[in-house]
Amino acid sequence: MLRALALSLALVPAASLAAPLPKPAAIDARVAALMAGTHANGMAIAVIDKGKVAYVQAYGIRDAKGDPLTTDTVMYGASLTKTVFAYTVLHLVDQGKINLDTPIKDDLDRPLVEYDTNAIYPDKYGPYKDLAGDERWKTITPRMVLTHSTGFANFWWIEPDQKLHIHFTPGTRYAYAGEGMILLQFAIDQGRKDKGLGIDVGQLAQNTVFTPLGMTRTSLMWRADFRPNLADGWNDKGEPQDHDERSKVRAAGSMDTTINDLSKFAAALVSGQGLTPKSRAEMTKPQLHITTRTQFPSFQAELPPEQQRKDLAAGLGVVVFDGPQGHGFFKGGHDGQTANTLVCLETSQRCVLILSNDVRSEAGFADLVKFVLGDTGVPYDWEYGDRAGTS
Repeated sequence: MLRALALSLALVPAASLAAPLPKPAAIDARVAALMAGTHANGMAIAVIDKGKVAYVQAYGIRDAKGDPLTTDTVMYGASLTKTVFAYTVLHLVDQGKINLDTPIKDDLDRPLVEYDTNAIYPDKYGPYKDLAGDERWKTITPRMVLTHSTGFANFWWIEPDQKLHIHFTPGTRYAYAGEGMILLQFAIDQGRKDKGLGIDVGQLAQNTVFTPLGMTRTSLMWRADFRPNLADGWNDKGEPQDHDERSKVRAAGSMDTTINDLSKFAAALVSGQGLTPKSRAEMTKPQLHITTRTQFPSFQAELPPEQQRKDLAAGLGVVVFDGPQGHGFFKGGHDGQTANTLVCLETSQRCVLILSNDVRSEAGFADLVKFVLGDTGVPYDWEYGDRAGTS
């Protein structure tokens, strides 16, 4: 009988063996406790199960006037934009317009260092003329961009001399760099039309991601129709902060969205919808081993090999890991008034997506994700450093 039971279990899909998810009322109570403990004013959560949206809810308020935060309130996507951008780029890969391992220089009409980016669009792209004299820019590929291994600082203006530099041989290590995303956006926006490029990334995301998935209140640039139901935010001191109406598309982090909309993207991503199986596999497989104790600062010393987490790696636009429930991926998003996280498990096709307009809520994310999904092994100690698991 035991042998028969073992055989029957072996024939059951792994996703169906996952522990039951908490009931909605239990999730609501846990969120209420998180918000009370962190003094957060607003947040929203979505749960994906078997690749489909299972639960979406919003809590608290969206602004200092006390207007309610709803599931259709427009919130700042922050660096979750990078995951959407990677997914968008892979659409171009599937169409044969981008090759992940062809240097970006080959997608441009002239050498990168000859472009006057301020003349094209002030403050939208990097100052690529700064790279003259460093030939390593010629080796940077889309794969290096999407694995954060370009060698750039997060953004050029945080450099001491406010110039763009390459700090290590591209492709050799992970160092978080929104600036790399902007470079790849530049190559798509301004690239060779004979290769099918010269496409506005904001419109590309609209056509290939947002419209097909029914994400009607999502954009990589501010829209006036967001205003009637828009989330402002609160900083770490609990001070109200106005929503930044971003007037230009920035692939590193300009997305406005709602929990309703982004839950649809999370479901599509974890289930493989919209991409070829090959591209979807590329997005969430280990591409580049991560060797540092924490994500920031970007150029910290690498740990000795015996202290490195062996399963921690960059995917394309996400970070991947292995845990008690198998392979997973995640991405965070953060600024002075925003805290977001997306955690997904491949076998069960389960995700938790959290958007918050109060940065203080972030202190409880690790506990909340564990409550919903169980023990996943998501590397919040690396993501948040000394803040991991605190509430």
